[in-house]
Amino acid sequence: MILIRHGQSEFNVHFAETRQDPGIRDPKLTDLGRRQIAAGADYIAQNHGRDLRRIVTSPYTRTLQSAAILSEKLGLPVEIDPDVREHAFFSCDIGTPRADLESRYPALNFTALADVWWPDSEEDHHVEDRARTFRTRMAGHEDWAATLVVSHWGFIRALTGHRVPNAAVLRLDPTAPHPEGGEVVSIPDV
Repeated sequence: MILIRHGQSEFNVHFAETRQDPGIRDPKLTDLGRRQIAAGADYIAQNHGRDLRRIVTSPYTRTLQSAAILSEKLGLPVEIDPDVREHAFFSCDIGTPRADLESRYPALNFTALADVWWPDSEEDHHVEDRARTFRTRMAGHEDWAATLVVSHWGFIRALTGHRVPNAAVLRLDPTAPHPEGGEVVSIPDV
């Protein structure tokens, strides 16, 4: 399985400058974030593209925008999975209601989501449990090696133990003992 963290978001820019929550809900990608994901897509196409069959993404705007760029480059269908969402902690982790997502992204299927699908907050152990559940579920899928997951810093850390920058690409064997099996393979230089 290949993982990629979303590209730089509006929240990431402001938080990096101030280390304070700027109050941006469900932020979009920046121009740099779109370039980062395009570079990540090029790396994935060159190194893993023939092996991949689908993209699984979090329903936050920054990951949906990242998945759209990846889907266009790789020619893969996109599936929504709220289990790969971010650790609910900051304002950026307040999502967009399902009805609004459906109107913005009519080609995607959001039926697995409640209208308000994000929690108000999450303890670390809840994210770790969600990551463990996702890892176990993926290990049971025959096509886990053909899956590209678009996710977030907190979820990727809980899943692999790695703290990665925007658009970092990792390879993960979900059948390996946790937290082993995760390896950073590319960090786009954009």
